[in-house]
Amino acid sequence: MFVTGGFAHCTRWRTGPWPRSSALPGGRRPAVPGGVGRLRMGVGNTFGRLFRVTTFGESHGAGVGVVIDGCPPRLPLCKEDVQGELRRRRPGQSRLTTPRSEDDDAEILSGVIDGLTTGTPIAMLVRNKDQRSGDYDAMALRYRPSHADATYDAKYGIRTVAGGGRSSARETIGRVAAGAVARKVLQRYAGVEIVAYVRSVKDVAATAVDPESVTAADVESNMIRCPDAAVAEQMIALIDEIRKSGNSVGGVVECVARNVPAGWGSPVFDKLEADLAKALMSLPASKAFEVGSGFAGTLLTGHEHNDPFYRGTDGRTRTATNRSGGIQGGISNGETIVLRVAFKPTSTIGREQDTVTRTGEETTLRGKGRHDPCVLPRAVPMVEAMVALVLVDHLMQHQAQCSLFPSDSAHAPNALGKAAPADTVLGAQQRAQRINE
Repeated sequence: MFVTGGFAHCTRWRTGPWPRSSALPGGRRPAVPGGVGRLRMGVGNTFGRLFRVTTFGESHGAGVGVVIDGCPPRLPLCKEDVQGELRRRRPGQSRLTTPRSEDDDAEILSGVIDGLTTGTPIAMLVRNKDQRSGDYDAMALRYRPSHADATYDAKYGIRTVAGGGRSSARETIGRVAAGAVARKVLQRYAGVEIVAYVRSVKDVAATAVDPESVTAADVESNMIRCPDAAVAEQMIALIDEIRKSGNSVGGVVECVARNVPAGWGSPVFDKLEADLAKALMSLPASKAFEVGSGFAGTLLTGHEHNDPFYRGTDGRTRTATNRSGGIQGGISNGETIVLRVAFKPTSTIGREQDTVTRTGEETTLRGKGRHDPCVLPRAVPMVEAMVALVLVDHLMQHQAQCSLFPSDSAHAPNALGKAAPADTVLGAQQRAQRINE
């Protein structure tokens, strides 16, 4: 096995080059699965195909950060574009979050000159300042129930005890920073708006939020990030009660993406909802994902569930309902994408629990350190970031494959979904196309 370019390559049955004696007549080498005798193996720190994001760092290390490769050149970008999103994610912002005090000040190390991206890798770093590794001394030998301690040990035979290392939600700083860049690409190209919010905490749910009209201002109007003010107060009261008892609680974050053009996503293995599911299920504490009607759709008949098509006043093909959640056949249909992610209660709690030591001896453990009693308020910007990263990657894949030979207007299907805002790149293209027709 050898490593090049961040991938491990395996040659079947061998760890080195084929000897001369193994060559077939004519100098050919034995056939190996994979065509060239190499198997690409990822190690879980890089996401995306064309807009590639690699995060690095650990909770109690020197810092955490991200490298973005594939960002288009000439995109206006400054530190505040990133910093605003990191402030929404940072710890210590309210009594509902961990009291760890971090500024999460981002340093842009490369890839940006005079406020514009250069097309080369963008590296960003956030230095850790408020580590308290001593809080984790008891956890060096005892596993935290339902945490990643035992599984990391089983896989690697070694783990970073303080702060959970890479399994800590602090790793998501790199995702949120990269997501801020992705959002700028999406907004400038098609006016894509991504808004996530807390839909439920335990059994307290906000069921009256309109996905078509909810705004970021609505979400940021309270510390729980629920746009329904009355329900938000109930959620806050519940978390306060749970927090004071040394326990934790979970819930659901809903996210909408508006103005996503039709055509993003690919059939079979690279469906848009499949990539969204992978992205969102990669977030710490996530346990379930659904899009559109989700599991509730199983209670309907086909006639009840189908989204009828109609011709809008602007002549474009639209759907009268949106139980598909903006995606059909794995490809966006131009309607609002609606998805939900369920997050479990925080694993580390201040109550005594049964566990075992690293050597298998039964014992008990009461969690120490600073932890969120509910991850949901800070999960909101994380969810938005991962949705943005998936969408920008699919935008770039769509452009690469389908923009070389545009459809002849005489044979093209009727335009599907909403028209792009006029002040965007896509809006200008659509306007020019209408003029030419």
